[in-house]
Amino acid sequence: MTAVIGTGTAGSEGRLAGMIVAFSVAPAVVDNDSGEMADAVAEAVRVVRESGLPNETNAMFTLVEGEWDEVFGTIKKATEAVRAVSPRTSLVIKADIREGVKNQLTDKVDAVNRRLAKED
Repeated sequence: MTAVIGTGTAGSEGRLAGMIVAFSVAPAVVDNDSGEMADAVAEAVRVVRESGLPNETNAMFTLVEGEWDEVFGTIKKATEAVRAVSPRTSLVIKADIREGVKNQLTDKVDAVNRRLAKED
């Protein structure tokens, strides 16, 4: 997937502040006996996928790559999707901010895999 370039926030030297953000958003209260959160989480993931930003979802987090404003705008919309079905919402965010660097969603994993391949 190719990153969509937006109107991100300028960094200290005028460069756009690119980032990867891992976030988890889920209802703290659900309206079912099983405690299942998948419906609400699916709506949040739908928002991320429709954003056009590079992303991936695993069992614990969704990762999004882009510029500050577009990434955090997407996280806000995803959180609002969960809040629409739950009066209390949990949000966890971790960010890696590196100016002028792109494709880190895949490049970081590739770098680790290359090092692991050297050990084989």
